[in-house]
Amino acid sequence: MSEHDVVIIGSGFSGLGMAIRLKEAGYEDFVVLERGDDVGGTWHFNTYPGCACDVPSHLYSFSFAPNPTWTMTYSPQQEIDAYLKRCATEYGIRPHVRLNTEVTDAAWDDEARRWTVETSDGTFVARVLIAGQGGLAEPSIPELPGLDSFEGHTFHSARWDHDFDLRGKRVAAIGTGASAIQFVPSIQPVVEQLYVVQRTPPWIFPHTNRATTRFERRLYKRFPALQKLVRAGVYAGRETNVLGFTKNPKLMKVAEVLARRHMRSQISDPALLEKVEPDYTIGCKRILPSNKWYPALGQPNVDVLTGGVERITPTGVVAGDGTSVDVDAIVFGTGFQVADMPIGSFVRGRGSLTLNDVWEGSPQAYLGTTVSGFPNLFLMTGPNTGLGHSSMVYMIESQIAHVLKALEAMKERSAATIEVRREVMDAFNAEIDTRMAKTVWNTGCASWYIDATGRNATLWPDWTWQFRRRLASFDADEFVFEPAVREREAVPA
Repeated sequence: MSEHDVVIIGSGFSGLGMAIRLKEAGYEDFVVLERGDDVGGTWHFNTYPGCACDVPSHLYSFSFAPNPTWTMTYSPQQEIDAYLKRCATEYGIRPHVRLNTEVTDAAWDDEARRWTVETSDGTFVARVLIAGQGGLAEPSIPELPGLDSFEGHTFHSARWDHDFDLRGKRVAAIGTGASAIQFVPSIQPVVEQLYVVQRTPPWIFPHTNRATTRFERRLYKRFPALQKLVRAGVYAGRETNVLGFTKNPKLMKVAEVLARRHMRSQISDPALLEKVEPDYTIGCKRILPSNKWYPALGQPNVDVLTGGVERITPTGVVAGDGTSVDVDAIVFGTGFQVADMPIGSFVRGRGSLTLNDVWEGSPQAYLGTTVSGFPNLFLMTGPNTGLGHSSMVYMIESQIAHVLKALEAMKERSAATIEVRREVMDAFNAEIDTRMAKTVWNTGCASWYIDATGRNATLWPDWTWQFRRRLASFDADEFVFEPAVREREAVPA
C-alpha cells in the first residue's frame, strides 16, 4: 500500500497540468497513475496515420509552457505527444508518475476520510483524488450483429495495429468522424479497396493548416510575448463561433454556405455528392477541417456505403443501403465513450454508490468538477466541459485553478473534506439545461453529445471565458467542509 496526499489518474493534458501546478504550489506528496507505458494520454495512445489536432497549435498547449517549435499551424500527433513528454520532464513530474498502472477501483472511506484506489500495481491511499483520465480515453466499438463471426482483422483507430500491414488489403472503415477524416485519406493510397461505411455524413470545412516557417519559429523563440499575442488572437477568433453555436443558431447558415462550396469544389460526381451532403444543421455535430477527405472519397479504389452497418458477416460487411462487401480488415473510427464516462462505473463515494448510480445515465457535476456525495474528488474535463470550437486545454487550466483554490480553502479551514452542496450542483445543472435548450447541439440533430437520457451532458453552452470566470470565483459557501478530527459526542455526566 502506498499513501499520498493526492492521487491523480491519467497523464494527459489534465493529469500533467494538474501535477505541474500542484508542484509549483508547493505540493510534493502526490502521484500520477498512468495505465500506459509513458505519459501523454490521448496523444500517446492515438497513433493512427494522419493523426493531428483540429485546434490551432498555439492554442492547444499550456499557457505557461508555450512551444515555439511547432512545425505546423495544426500540430500532428507526434509533436503533441513529444510536447507533453517534454513538459513532464522539464517540470519535474516524471518522479511522481507510476506507469503501467491501471486504476480498477476507487472507493471513499468515510471513517478514514481517504480514497482507497486499487490498481494493477497495488493499492494507493489518498486524501484527495483527481480524475484526469479525459473524455477520449476509452474507444467506443458498436455492438454490431455478427461482429464476433468476422474472420478478418479488426481494430479501433485509437488502438491502431501497426503490425498489421494494410497494403494491398480490402478494408472497411466504419465511421466518418474526426478520426476517420484523417486516417482514410492516409491509408487510401496503399489499400487495394477501401469501403467507407457512413451512417451520417460530416460537415467538412476547408483546412487552413500549413507548415510554419523557420523564421516564425525563430521569432517565437526569441520573443515569447509575440507567440502569446498570436495565441490570444487565435483564441478570440475561435470564440466568435459561440455566437452561432449557442446564441443564434441561424447564424450557422453562413458556415453552411462555405462548407457546401468546399464540398462542391472537390466533388464532381453527382452520385457521390448526394451521398456525402449532410441533411442536418451544421454545427450540431463537430465541424471537421480537411482538404483531403473529399478527394480521397473520389478515388477509384474507394466506395462510400451509406446507412451505417446492418451486420457483419464472416467475410465482410453488409451496409444499411444493402451493399454487401468482402474485406480483409475492419477499422473502427467510431469515437469514444464520452457521455457514458467509464470512470463512472468504478469511482464509489458515500454509501458505496458509484458515479453511475448517482448519475442514472446522465453525468452531472458542479462546474464540471465536483459531485455531491463524493468528498475530495475532482473531475477534470467532467460533464459539460466539452467544446465544439476551441481548445480543451483552456478549459483544463480553468479547472486546475479551481481545484487549487479548493485545496487552499481546505487548508485555511483545517478541513479533512470538501464536498459541493447538492442544491448548488442541482441549480447549476438546471441552468446548464436551460442554456442548452436553444443551442445548435440540441436543436440541429442527434449526436454523441447527447447521453442515454436525451440530455446534453458533454458540452459547455457558453463562452469559454465565462467558464473560466466562474471557476476563478471560488465561493466557499457552496461547499461543505468537515473538520480534520470529528468532535466526539458529548457523554452525559
